[in-house]
Amino acid sequence: MKLVLVAVTAIIVAVFFGLPKETFAGGNDTLVIYASGPYLDKVINDDTTSTGQQAHIVYKLVSLDTTYVFLGQISPRENFTVLGVLGSDGRPPCIQPGVLSDGSIPGTLFNLNRKGLTATFRNLYIEGLSTNGSFTEPGYSILASADSVRVYVDNVVFDYVHGSIIGYTANWCDFFVTNCKFRNGVDPATWTDTETFAPVWPSTPALDTLVMKYNTLFCDNGYACAPETPTRYVDFSHNSIVYQFMQPFWMFAVYSAKIDNNILYGTFVAGEMKSEYPWWDEEFSAEPPSIISFDTMNVKSDSVFDPADAGKPNWRVLAEAKRNVEVENNVWFEPKAITDFWTQWDDTAKTSDSLYTPTWMNARTAHMFNDPTDWPGFKASGNMIGTDPGYGSSFANVLQGGGNYGVGLLKYFTLIRTGQSPTIGWGYQIQSIPSSSTNWVPYWPLPEAADMWYTNATVKNGATDGKPLGDPGWFTGGYTGVRNAPRQLPSQFALSNAYPNPLNPSAQIEYSVPKAGFVTLKVYNVLGQEVATLFSGMSQPGKFIATFNGDRYASGVYFYRLESGNVSITKKMVLVK
Repeated sequence: MKLVLVAVTAIIVAVFFGLPKETFAGGNDTLVIYASGPYLDKVINDDTTSTGQQAHIVYKLVSLDTTYVFLGQISPRENFTVLGVLGSDGRPPCIQPGVLSDGSIPGTLFNLNRKGLTATFRNLYIEGLSTNGSFTEPGYSILASADSVRVYVDNVVFDYVHGSIIGYTANWCDFFVTNCKFRNGVDPATWTDTETFAPVWPSTPALDTLVMKYNTLFCDNGYACAPETPTRYVDFSHNSIVYQFMQPFWMFAVYSAKIDNNILYGTFVAGEMKSEYPWWDEEFSAEPPSIISFDTMNVKSDSVFDPADAGKPNWRVLAEAKRNVEVENNVWFEPKAITDFWTQWDDTAKTSDSLYTPTWMNARTAHMFNDPTDWPGFKASGNMIGTDPGYGSSFANVLQGGGNYGVGLLKYFTLIRTGQSPTIGWGYQIQSIPSSSTNWVPYWPLPEAADMWYTNATVKNGATDGKPLGDPGWFTGGYTGVRNAPRQLPSQFALSNAYPNPLNPSAQIEYSVPKAGFVTLKVYNVLGQEVATLFSGMSQPGKFIATFNGDRYASGVYFYRLESGNVSITKKMVLVK
């Protein structure tokens, strides 16, 4: 590898209410890293001052012609951002594991082990295949291992990552995962290992907030969203889950949750063998498998959120009455090839063990949503069961396999359920890396992009917010929350007033970009702390509209700032609830 570092030491002074720009970036500058030379973990871990402090807070990755390689965990000492600079075609810089001297592959990439740390990852491609084409040992791409860590992950592709992808072992962490693509998360032999989001077993930390919005999870073995520990708030909205072996959700004790506007297509294909029932992936009380499954709080979980109730004889009634769970305008569809396979499995002599196939809601969960007396905060409406979104024809190859589609999902099911260990996994156009490859980079654009444009008009217009159901990024060029306004190209850089203003809870912000370049549109509170990024990336000339949703923010004054190069505009808006 050839690694050149360029430290941006010149301080660029930009007036933002009379304060230098660095005030809002944490007080340090940026380290630009090229993918040549020392490994990425060494560069970031060794980035210290003479007094042992972290020297920079933004690590900017700019190389697109080869990958950034890591050989060990990256653990910055202070708040930090890893920011990829997109190519003109939207390609993000790629990070992949190298091969250690003993032939093994490093598992965990980022280990966030400082209490209260804030970490941001944006515009990246994290590849699970190593430089010699082998895959990683089970680990985590991003692991929060200290209390009160806050993690932002935006516009990141996670490809062929084995083990789990985002996890936590410590209490009261927050995760905000937006505009990401999780693809081919399949371990050939260990079908329970690949999880998109979950705590690290057997730890049981309490989770504060999980927001997963505008993501696609395509060909994954394990859970999409599994906060199986006491959890204060989950917002899983506008995600597309397309082909998944195990169940999409595993929420033991979530206090408040929104599961809205998602597409679940070909999910929970594994079902549950009758010999596994009960207590295989069950919650507190056993029920046959379902896509949406909730359970009542137990004493431990309730005592985390409201200790005053824990000793009362009616603690369970009090706990359930305080919960709020919303399941609205989701689509669940199982392709006929899957349902026919399930039927044939039970009708033939392949195994003496028949299958529980998933329902939308099991009896326990349905009762909770239909009992407004004991569960007044449980609401379900507008869900479309059995509605086919109309994805492109190439997706059928995932089921049958062959070539770079691997063994195929249905064959994989057969091998796993008959006690055999597949030597290859299943997926969609799985990449390979020749051992002699130099300057390898992953597919771009993502090959599934065309067939993700589904055709069902009802699904395209079925969301509660007017967007297409599932991940609308496939319809907007990859950046959700921002859409092109079909007008003439602007002549100047401009930022319009938010509308409405005051807002409750959301507002639209129109801005103009006269020439192509890197553009950011961010929202700050009155302390100058960044609270939201509405856009960050390469932009073509045009007029655009971004949406700021203030659901999770307190009432008050906020400032939104549009910036490109040395030009910036700041305006004010007021959130009133």
